[in-house]
Amino acid sequence: MAGGDRRILAVPLGSLEQHGPHLPLDTDTRIANALAVGLAAARPEVVVAPALAYGASGEHAGFPGTLSLGTAALGAVLVELVRSADAFAAVVLVNGHGGNAEAIRSASAVLRAEGRTMVPWSPSIPGGDAHAGRSETSLLLAIDAAAVRGDRAEPGERAPLGRIIGQLRAGGVAAVSTNGVLGDPTGASAGEGAVLLDGL
Repeated sequence: MAGGDRRILAVPLGSLEQHGPHLPLDTDTRIANALAVGLAAARPEVVVAPALAYGASGEHAGFPGTLSLGTAALGAVLVELVRSADAFAAVVLVNGHGGNAEAIRSASAVLRAEGRTMVPWSPSIPGGDAHAGRSETSLLLAIDAAAVRGDRAEPGERAPLGRIIGQLRAGGVAAVSTNGVLGDPTGASAGEGAVLLDGL
């Protein structure tokens, strides 16, 4: 850290993956970026980096548009990224994609052992649906309504995540949902999304 600088770098961490027929491929990145910008608005010492827009999205393989770095590569990228941020007192990874969790855990272990300060933040909505459902759709409507194709929103697999997690781990999202949605986006609204965003 140069010159006693106490600035904190917030790095939005997302993905490029299918989000059903109605949401953009970069939904997770847009949400992570909005949260990082909100953090910086509340804490003047926070500086927002450009988003890391590719993540570990192997569970979405088989759906058009999904591009994934994979867990090992993403973990290595995160380690090198935080190592390079010596001008900052700390790095906060604002994670918008659950599939990035293992890469973040492995990178955190390496960085902690090196004495670096990296804080992973993976905000979640209690009771929210798992993927491309009402919660994410509402958030996107609040962040960028023009990016949501509301006329194409349709329910997907609505079983609780705990009941389908084994199938998801074994065969990915395609094993449980033909349209890539885990939840029901119908009824989503920008107003609800603004409340959710503020709460996060």
